[in-house]
Amino acid sequence: MNAIHNLRLHINISFLFVLCFGCSLEAQIKGIITDVNKNPIIANVILYKINDNSISAFTQTDEEGHYHLKLNEIGEFFLSVKSLNYSTSQKLIKIENINDKHTFNFILKESNYELDEIVIKATLPIKRHHDTITINSKTFKKGDENVLEDLLKNIPGLSVGLDGIIKYNNQEIEKVMIEGDDFFEKGYRILTKNMPPKPIDKVQVLLNYSNNKLLKDIEKSNKIALNLTLDDSVKRQWFGNLELGNDVLFNDFYKARINLMSFNKKSKYYFLSGANSTGNDLTGDLNNFIQSYRYNEPGRIGDDIKASNLLNLSPFLFGFNSKRSEFNNSELASLNGIFNLNDKLKIKTNGLLKWNNIDFSRKSNNSFFANNTGFTNIEDYNLNNKSFVTFGKIVVNYDLYENQTIESETSYSYKNQNDTSLLDFNDNLTNELLYTTTSRFNHNTLYTKKISDNKVLLISGRVINESSPQKYEVNQVFFSESLFSDVNFQPDKLNQNTKNELFYRGLNIHLLNRKKNGDLFEFSFSNEYHKYQLNNVFILRNNETNNVAAPEAFQNKTTYVLNDFNAKLKYDKEWNKKYRISGEIELHKMFNELKTLNRIEQNPFFINPKLNFNYRINKKNQIGFGFFYNTINADILDVFDGFHLVGFRSLKRGTRNINQLDATGGNFTYQLGNWVDKFFATANILYKKNHDFFSYNQIIEPNVSISESIIIKDRTFFTFNTNIDYYLSKFRTNIKLKNQYDFSNFKNVINNSDLRNVQNRNYNIGLELRSTFKGWFNFHLGTSFKFIDVKTKDFTNSFINNDNFIDVFMKLNEYLDVQIKGEHFFFGNISGNNNYYFLDYDVSYKLKNSKWSFSLESRNLTNTKKFTTSTLTDVSSNTIIYDLLPRYILLGTKYRF
Repeated sequence: MNAIHNLRLHINISFLFVLCFGCSLEAQIKGIITDVNKNPIIANVILYKINDNSISAFTQTDEEGHYHLKLNEIGEFFLSVKSLNYSTSQKLIKIENINDKHTFNFILKESNYELDEIVIKATLPIKRHHDTITINSKTFKKGDENVLEDLLKNIPGLSVGLDGIIKYNNQEIEKVMIEGDDFFEKGYRILTKNMPPKPIDKVQVLLNYSNNKLLKDIEKSNKIALNLTLDDSVKRQWFGNLELGNDVLFNDFYKARINLMSFNKKSKYYFLSGANSTGNDLTGDLNNFIQSYRYNEPGRIGDDIKASNLLNLSPFLFGFNSKRSEFNNSELASLNGIFNLNDKLKIKTNGLLKWNNIDFSRKSNNSFFANNTGFTNIEDYNLNNKSFVTFGKIVVNYDLYENQTIESETSYSYKNQNDTSLLDFNDNLTNELLYTTTSRFNHNTLYTKKISDNKVLLISGRVINESSPQKYEVNQVFFSESLFSDVNFQPDKLNQNTKNELFYRGLNIHLLNRKKNGDLFEFSFSNEYHKYQLNNVFILRNNETNNVAAPEAFQNKTTYVLNDFNAKLKYDKEWNKKYRISGEIELHKMFNELKTLNRIEQNPFFINPKLNFNYRINKKNQIGFGFFYNTINADILDVFDGFHLVGFRSLKRGTRNINQLDATGGNFTYQLGNWVDKFFATANILYKKNHDFFSYNQIIEPNVSISESIIIKDRTFFTFNTNIDYYLSKFRTNIKLKNQYDFSNFKNVINNSDLRNVQNRNYNIGLELRSTFKGWFNFHLGTSFKFIDVKTKDFTNSFINNDNFIDVFMKLNEYLDVQIKGEHFFFGNISGNNNYYFLDYDVSYKLKNSKWSFSLESRNLTNTKKFTTSTLTDVSSNTIIYDLLPRYILLGTKYRF
């Protein structure tokens, strides 16, 4: 009953947000557009002010020729109607009362000539031409945007997650380019989290994007990229900005950033330097930059190859924004250039240095309850994480001839990370030290030849050499003496030193043939050689007696070789621009070898088929579904021979054998409407059944967790999600509804139990409203509910979490902006205080006729010092308390140049 009461309460709170901002008085203008024969016409309808030609409202007619405009201001306007192959028609109108309702019908005459003079200077905010959607950024700039991702959040159809990942139609974009050139590929968050939005003129969404220009109109690509075009005032000159800020309360909070850019036809430069102690990540996940990838692209191999470490002490946050909990001191410098030396040669260079020092604290209460065994572990965990990253890359693109190109990419990265933790585990003080050094060399060369207008040949080769050794030390030994039967002393300290190396080489030949009828045939042949070496030395010590032991069962010397010869055949056929069927088959012949104390060889052959079907019902509706059967090889951590440390009291071991895992599945998609429509909805279903999967046989005791990988039959996974975008013209507000349901069913063994069946269910529902008022006030608010359910034979638990937010932006005058942000979190699995509130505000003042502006940024005005959340698994319930950054107020200044 309490859960139902809380659910009702939070639903009422959520819809109170909607009611508070759901009313707006607006004039209404409607009508119908037809030709001289009274046939409806699809046309663009624009209402713009007479005095400055700025847009006040815009829309597009429906299939019956009807249009409907909303206006929240009075005055004189031009109402303009434009349609392809028809003469433009316009009407002077006057709105004297905000409650007026007007009807204006238009009859357009056919026009086969171009106008010599264009009277209307206003442009549509969103236009689509073939696969390019062009968005006028000025329409969506509200004035509160500090960096590029703030602008992208305002654009309908684009979403930016807390981690900075940009999605269109629930699909992550491929890259963010500037004037057609790409600096960072999948590492685009370096750009979007730092570049100022003011110079941006247009944002282009490029559908069916091809990274390789010779594949354009030949490959079947579903990739999406963004291209930014710049205002003419900043082209061909150096420009940028400088930001500085410091805490007025004299705490250790500060921020600094400088952007320096120049974008010419022959050369483009982007220099970035920044530092802060406000928990802000300037780069996003650097792995996306260092290990650039283009999955499922012709000619690409080795994109998913990387070394796997045994231990990781990096801070991890469950369901909460890390900006509020990471006590950081971060510094970054990045130098990037693109040089178009001539019509044939382009060179891109990237250089990056990043220093990071993070202090992270949490307390946890972990209750174990599986297999008729119950206990609770209490941890007070404090971590200091220091890291230094350096990265350099050079990419050379050379057009050998008009129909032949070669691309060469060479990169090197080095990361040094020192982790020091102070842990109070059940009143036992423990220190952990972990040193990790990772170096990675990558070289990739791609040759492309367009044999004819419909045939392309690609040949690529890649080499990766990565090393990631680790040294780990802990000054307590929690494992029982019986675990080390060959040790004759009482250890009080342990070490684990790991040698981790990866070598990869690959060769790929790929042919694409676009038939005259539009069908696409693809054939590729590859050889990929992987060699993993993962050795660890496990040592027990006694500091007083100086005794040292290396138990045999905990030492590993593993070499794992996968040599894959594979061929892929794919055929894609389309009828009447409505039906499309795609069939694919992969043939793999493997030569595998596992060397531990013994040597195992395996030479399997397997086939991976895939089938997809798409049907475009009409302009507004399309569906698609597909089926697949897949076999993959086990990872090195799954075949590891001996036990190894994965935590201060946790040990793990692999299957000690070479394994392949089989799975089948299917997917269904449905799309209603198009992205530029007022109503746009998508639905996706995915079902997957793992005929074999890695589970675990786990021994869990208060002081130890020992896990051994085992192969179990039949695991299922099902997910269903929908996304609905609807523009409410009456209220000039965009509404977004998101739903996702996940179900998984798997099996494991806990403390020598019988095979346990585990079911996980998660259901998320979210609602957002974002206004597009033309006046001084706008808002963005939302709510989301998360339903979590875990069930086993002898255990069932479920709870509901709720998040709410509201952002209010007020442009009080031409120079003064105010933004207020509020957040509310409710956790249904926590007793006591399970409601948390946060309040932030930003005030920005721009000096008249000056490039200077000043700001006051306040965070955590409620001064919430702790934040409690929880996780739930099939064996335990974990309550976690995080230390949060206290209230701070930054007085800042920004200078544009």
